[in-house]
Amino acid sequence: MKVTLATRGGLAAAVNLRLPPRALDTDTLPANAAAELDQLVAAAVPTPEVDQPSGARDAMSYTITVEDGGRSAVLKQSDAGMTREFAALLTWLQRHFEQ
Repeated sequence: MKVTLATRGGLAAAVNLRLPPRALDTDTLPANAAAELDQLVAAAVPTPEVDQPSGARDAMSYTITVEDGGRSAVLKQSDAGMTREFAALLTWLQRHFEQ
């Protein structure tokens, strides 16, 4: 499974536009980390669209793309409103990319 994270907006919007999405492949992860990521993706993928309040200036938006076995899912949410499942997946990815 390949997972990519793109971040847009916020106070550093001009900087974020120049950064490519960060990506990882579960084949490169230890088995326990790959299993944890798989569970987080499974919980986050079926989330419904979240209503985005229009008054959220400088809110960050996140796009997580999951490619697995010829199928792909694109998840988009923002700081203005995100599900717990999406937030858990986002936090895991951000921690992984910081290492």
